[in-house]
Parts: sequence; structure tokens; C-alpha cells
Amino acid sequence: AFSVGSFVEFEEKKRSHVGKINAVEHKSSGGARYTVIDSEGNKFNIPDKAVRYAMPAPNSPGPAQKLYDEFVRAQDTPVQSLQDTLDLSPDVLELAWEEATEEAEVQHEAHADVTPGAFVQLVHAHAASAMEKYLTWKLLQSDLAHVFFKEIKSDGRVVAFRAKTRKAVDNAKEVFCRDQANEGNEICFV
Repeated sequence: AFSVGSFVEFEEKKRSHVGKINAVEHKSSGGARYTVIDSEGNKFNIPDKAVRYAMPAPNSPGPAQKLYDEFVRAQDTPVQSLQDTLDLSPDVLELAWEEATEEAEVQHEAHADVTPGAFVQLVHAHAASAMEKYLTWKLLQSDLAHVFFKEIKSDGRVVAFRAKTRKAVDNAKEVFCRDQANEGNEICFV
């Protein structure tokens, strides 16, 4: 269960919201329900499975409010803006996929799973901030990222991303580039 004060992105009636956990109710079945207040003061009573992403809040009120404000603004960020903010062009995304795949082969692992934090470390060689992890998590769920990575879920939440095989990437790239909405994307010119 997540603690009171955590920032969460959650789904309610097929709509995505962000808010702060105000109260936690532990169920006898082992699950939890949360009372969440969004940035407009609306109160939601949601089950644990409705939480799509959670981030712990800083202990100090000033930094906590600053991070929460960034979190709220980031929720509806378009993919292109995510790419710009994270300095992750489609080419860099493809290079990260190749690097993750090679690392898995070197370590004799069956597949390469990367968390948003590990992804930032892989691409930019620094530890990811809480916001970078959230933005990377959002970007890695985009159609473009799905060309290279598939989502790994735990308890219904996307927690990591697995590098696809070369054959799967080639097929996904072909499908992605056939879509007219993507015809100008730089991965389609390779």
C-alpha cells in the first residue's frame, strides 16, 4: 500500500487523474483503498488497482508542493514535449533499446527489463529525479516507445519495460511507419 501524502496518477471512470493520497484504508482481504484529493480539490475514493503510478512526496512542505505542481502539469504532457524535456529523440530511444538488449546478452539474461530510473541512467548516465522517472514512465508507454519496449506489469501497474527482440522491433517499426500519423517520424527513415 502507498502512504498518505504520496502523489499518484490514477484512473477513475476511464479518465486519468493525479492527486495526493489523503487517507489509506487497509482491507481485511489485504488490499487497500485510498482517499485521493486532486489539484482542484475533488475527492476520490479509489481501490489500490486504480493507481497507475505513485511517487513518494518529499518530507519538506516546500519541495513537496513544488514537486506536486510539476506532477500535475506533467500529467497531460504530449509525447513530443516528453521527448524534448527528457532529451530523448526517437534515435536515442532506439540506441537505448540496443544498449539494453546488448547488456542482457552480456549478462546472459533472457530479456532486458528496464525501470524508468534505470532507463534514465542508461541514456543520460545520472540518477533520475522523481519527475524524470514519471516522465520517462509516460514516454515509455507511447506508441513510439512500444516499437522497442513492451510494458511489464506487477499487480496491474506498469513497473518496467522489456526490450523487444530485433524481429519484433522490425515488425513493430514497419506497422508504426505505415500509419500516416507517423510517416514523418525519424525512425521511419532508417
